[in-house]
Amino acid sequence: EEYLMSTPAPALSPPTLFAVPGICASAAAAVLGAPPQVIATRTRQAIIARARQFAIYLHHVALGESLSACARLFARDRATVRYACARIEDMRDDPHFDFVTMRLEMALMAQRDLALMLAVASRGEETTR
Repeated sequence: EEYLMSTPAPALSPPTLFAVPGICASAAAAVLGAPPQVIATRTRQAIIARARQFAIYLHHVALGESLSACARLFARDRATVRYACARIEDMRDDPHFDFVTMRLEMALMAQRDLALMLAVASRGEETTR
């Protein structure tokens, strides 16, 4: 588990594999009980805003995207993204939320790594044909 938490995402040439933050939005919506289709909206309803903040945080931490990349992907200002990450970090003071977040990060990192391995493998097959 510790290895997974400290392993950065391998570099992948553009376009990046996770150009759409859907996996993190779906995960955040499921954990917080928000409809995933509204994460990308401008709605400020508390549960939706918190799920959006959580999705941004997961995209930054679990998938290794920069704050600037998260801002572009979620169509938000970089300061808003920084604020979202700070809010979620504050919430991690709660041991239960911290545990859930840690497990979700590990699952997303594992999925990221699997997708990257498959992408690299498929590129290798394309060059041998």
